[in-house]
Amino acid sequence: MTHVFPRHTRARPPRAARGDGAYIIDETGKRYLDGSGGAAVSCLGHSDPDVTQAIKDQADRIAFAHTGFFTSEPAERLADRLIAHAPQGIERVYFVSGGSEAVEAALKLARQYFLEKGEPSRTRFIARRQSYHGNTLGALGTGGNMWRREPFAPLMVETSHIAPCYEYRGREAGETPEDYGLRVADELEAELRRVGPETVIGFVAEPVVGATLGAVPSVPGYFRRIREICDRHGILLILDEVMCGMGRTGTLFACEQDGVRPDIVTIAKGLGAGYQPIGAMLCSGEIYAAIEGGSGFFQHGHTYIGHPVACAAADVVVEKLTTGGMTARAARMGEVLGEALTARFGQHPHIGDIRGRGMFRGLELVEDRESKTPFDPSRGINKRIKAAAFEAGLICYPMGGTIDGRQGDHVLLAPPFILTDDQVGELVDKLATALDVALA
Repeated sequence: MTHVFPRHTRARPPRAARGDGAYIIDETGKRYLDGSGGAAVSCLGHSDPDVTQAIKDQADRIAFAHTGFFTSEPAERLADRLIAHAPQGIERVYFVSGGSEAVEAALKLARQYFLEKGEPSRTRFIARRQSYHGNTLGALGTGGNMWRREPFAPLMVETSHIAPCYEYRGREAGETPEDYGLRVADELEAELRRVGPETVIGFVAEPVVGATLGAVPSVPGYFRRIREICDRHGILLILDEVMCGMGRTGTLFACEQDGVRPDIVTIAKGLGAGYQPIGAMLCSGEIYAAIEGGSGFFQHGHTYIGHPVACAAADVVVEKLTTGGMTARAARMGEVLGEALTARFGQHPHIGDIRGRGMFRGLELVEDRESKTPFDPSRGINKRIKAAAFEAGLICYPMGGTIDGRQGDHVLLAPPFILTDDQVGELVDKLATALDVALA
């Protein structure tokens, strides 16, 4: 008997009892290798003594002070550290408690920015199909996953969606990756002309698409063209790095590898590494100046934003990711993981694509490699893989609806950056076992 409202009323998950590096141990003593970091959260594993000590020390000093009255030393220190490593032009940090909150704050700030500038006609966003930006209504409304959106569609913000940059399924025969990227990026230009650029606030995108596509990066040149189009029409480029940021792809901010600067960028998950709930919305100096020189008040806020204990934990996490070398380790171990996945599954009859960057990798499953035909959704391949992997002692992140919200299956991997060579082998072995069971 439990009074907890679970994610699924028919599921009875085991109780997590403790963490040990890259492993979670349940109440029976069974060890699970965390091959997905939960949901790309636990970048430092589950027992980092420096982060837990920072939490204890800050709680001894002061646990909470409402930001309507106070700032705090951990918040100031963390903001300084983030801005020191942020993309060019990003100058301010707004702390929240998670990824959906970060995206919600970004959408509201973007709208208020244009109100402060005297452009109230800008009321809509453009995003991409098969994207995911969070589960609050604003974030869900900009997301492009139809299965997630459908029940709540009448309540959502006005957003139109263009094609994702999904090379495995979208690039045509004879088309170079660069030409493909320009073609799909130019869909933004076409959509702006269709709805009227003067009505659009911004374009929202994940640099590497996580949950709904399975670690799909853009092709070279795609985001540079997107940036050009945004600048041409005076709309904001909002990059959602909640899942792919904070070192996950091998650079602190994922957009560094695409050579673009956002106007607003959202982070969470790896920012707190799972030790405390925290996220952040970072914005350009220009956007901040519009608020500062206008009303002076960002009409937004939550009770727990800038929580001192959460900021103290995240400050140690970001220090480890930067000067501590853990982001560089993610890049290095990501190559080891990628090579191991290719060696084991590169010729697998039901693995159509292996992709990703750093410690953010995806495998797309197909019934037939040659035609890229997906499995019938009724088979529930992704659910079967998740269950078989869990039974084998591996936590991974399979999802369905990869292609269009209904068809397609993939497995997302986002293990802790502390993973060893031996643990990479363990991950691949257990995933192979799960695939054999699920596809039998």
